[in-house]
Amino acid sequence: MTSEADVKANRAYVWVWLPGSQAPVVAGVLRRDARGGHGFAYGRSYLRREDAISLFPDELPLQAGEQRQRDDDLPSCLRDAAPDAWGRRVIINRLTGRQGQDAALVDLNELTYLLESGSERIGALDFQASSSHYRPRESAEASLDDLLDAALRLEHGEPLSPALALALQHGTSVGGARPKALLTADTRKYIAKFSTSNDISNFVKAEFLAMGLASLAGLEVAPVALTRSLGREVLLIERFDRVRRDDGWQRRAMLSALTLLGLREMEARYASYEDLAHRVRRDFADARRTLDELYGRMVFNVLCGNTDDHARNHAAFWDGRTYRLTPAYDLCPQLRTGGEASQAMLLTGERRDSRLTACLAAAPAFGLGAAPARALIDHQIAVIGREWESVCDAAGLAIAERRALWQRQFLNPYCLEGYRDG
Repeated sequence: MTSEADVKANRAYVWVWLPGSQAPVVAGVLRRDARGGHGFAYGRSYLRREDAISLFPDELPLQAGEQRQRDDDLPSCLRDAAPDAWGRRVIINRLTGRQGQDAALVDLNELTYLLESGSERIGALDFQASSSHYRPRESAEASLDDLLDAALRLEHGEPLSPALALALQHGTSVGGARPKALLTADTRKYIAKFSTSNDISNFVKAEFLAMGLASLAGLEVAPVALTRSLGREVLLIERFDRVRRDDGWQRRAMLSALTLLGLREMEARYASYEDLAHRVRRDFADARRTLDELYGRMVFNVLCGNTDDHARNHAAFWDGRTYRLTPAYDLCPQLRTGGEASQAMLLTGERRDSRLTACLAAAPAFGLGAAPARALIDHQIAVIGREWESVCDAAGLAIAERRALWQRQFLNPYCLEGYRDG
C-alpha cells in the first residue's frame, strides 16, 4: 500500500489543447512550495507560439515569470480542472486503500489530485509529471455494468480488482459529489451518473425530468438519456466540451462561474447571478441572448427546486478571445419537505430566497423589464404544467414518484408566493 508521503506532488506541468487542435502542448509549470503556496509560470516555448492563449486573463495573463494569486492559492482556472468529492474518494482509495471516514483523514495536496485524476477531465487542460512526453492516464474502455459495479463496491467499502480500479479512475476528474464515470459510444462522449444505495429518492430520474423540461421550455441544455445497468437507472449526459472531427477529438476550454467571478472555494456563498450578468454584459459574445438564457436558467432553478445551483454548476467556454455560456447541466431538484428554501447563488442583492419575486427583482440586472421577465416566467410555468406527464412518462416515473416531486420540488407553492400579486 502506498503511503501518503509517497504521493504528495510538488510540481505539475500544465498541458492544454489549443482551440481547433487534437493534441496538447505544454503551457507551463505549476509548483507548490514548502509553505503550501502555489506559483505558475508559462513556458518560454509556449509564449513564443503565435496561437498561444492565456489560460484565464484575470489570473494568468500571457506573460513571462512566475505568477501567484492572493494568499498563494491554486489559480481558480486550474482548480476548475481538479476532481471534487467523488473523484477524490476514488483517488484516495486507489493510492492508500482507505475508505469511508478513514479516507476523510487523508491529506493529499491539490497537485497530487491533479496528477492522479483521469486525463479525460472537463475542459481542455491536463496535468503531467513530464514537460516533454504526454501520457494520458486512462484505462481501456469499460462497460457501463463494470463501471457501476466498481462504484457500488467503492461505496460499500469492498475491495476493487486492479481492472475495476483503473476503470473507475477514468472518471475521477469529473466534478461533483455523486458517483459517475465517463463513456465513449460511437461519435459521442458521455458522463454517466449513478444512483447510490443511500438515496431516499430517485435523483437520476429527477435530473432527467428537470433537464427534459428545461429543454422544452427553450433553454439550451446538454442532451440527456436514461438507461439501466445492474437493475439501476443511469443518467447519460452528452459532453459538450468535446468536438468530434474526422481526425480525432477536439477539447473546448471551460471556466466555471466561480472562476469568472473571481471567487475562491470558501467564497462561493458570495456568488451572485447579478454579478455573473454584469460579467456577461462586459465580456461575453452575443451578450443579449446570453443574458436572456442565464435569466431563464435562474428562473427554472427556482421553479424546479434545484437549490444546488452553485457557481461551479455554471460555466463558459473560453477560446482565448471571448466567452460563451455552455449548455446547462446539473439541473437536479433537491430533496425538500417544507416550503421555504434558498438558492445556492444570490439572486439579487442579498436575496437568495427561492421565489419568483426575487427573480423579478433581479430582472433589471439582465436588461429585462417587468413585462418581458413575467412573460419568460409564465412561459416556463406553462411548459412545466403542460409537459409534466409526458416527460414523467419518458423518465418511467411511477405515480408515487410523480406526486413526491410535484409541488414539492417542481412548482413548490413557496416559489409562487407573492408572484401573482404583481
